[in-house]
Amino acid sequence: MSRIKRLVQSYGKHIAVPWRDDVAAAQRVIFCVYNENDERWLRARIDEFEILTRQAGHEWAIYDLTDTFAMWLAAQRYAKSYFQKPELLSTPLPKYMTYITEGFSNFLDEKQVGPHAVTAIMGVGSLFGFLKVKDLVDKLSPMVKGRLLVFFPGSFENNNYRLLDGYDGWNYLAVPITADKN
Repeated sequence: MSRIKRLVQSYGKHIAVPWRDDVAAAQRVIFCVYNENDERWLRARIDEFEILTRQAGHEWAIYDLTDTFAMWLAAQRYAKSYFQKPELLSTPLPKYMTYITEGFSNFLDEKQVGPHAVTAIMGVGSLFGFLKVKDLVDKLSPMVKGRLLVFFPGSFENNNYRLLDGYDGWNYLAVPITADKN
C-alpha cells in the first residue's frame, strides 16, 4: 500500500473521532505529514480526504497557497525590480503574510466555513524560504472555527516538524498524522 493511501487511512480514522468544542485554536490544527516526493500523489488523491471528512459528518473547504507568492509579487509596484535584484524582496516580504491572511479570511467568508468544517491548506511547500509555516498557522488557526488541516510536505520526528526536510524544525501543538501512525 502506498504512503499516501496509508496517510488517507490514518486521516480517516482521526477525523471520524467526535470533536470537542472547548479546545484552543492551536489544538484544532491537524498536520498531515507526507514525504515531499509524494506531492503529486497527494494532490491526485485530495478528494479522498474530502470524502472521508464528509463521511464523518463535517464540511470541507480547501485553500491552495501554491500560486500566492507569484500573484502577490506580480501585484507589487516594483515587481520588475525584485526580479532583477531579489535581495530587495526583504523589505516588502512581511506584506506577503498579510496578503495570505487577508485572502484566507475572504475565502472563509466566501465559503461560509462553520464550526463543523475542516478547512484544509495545501501548497505550504511554496512558502519555503519566504515564510515559516508555524508563523502562518499561528495567524490562520484562530480564524478557523472548526479544524485546520495542513498538508505538510516534510517530516515529523520527536514532536518536531521540518518543512521539506530543509532546515531545523519546530515544535507545535498540532495533531500530527503520518502514513506510519496517527
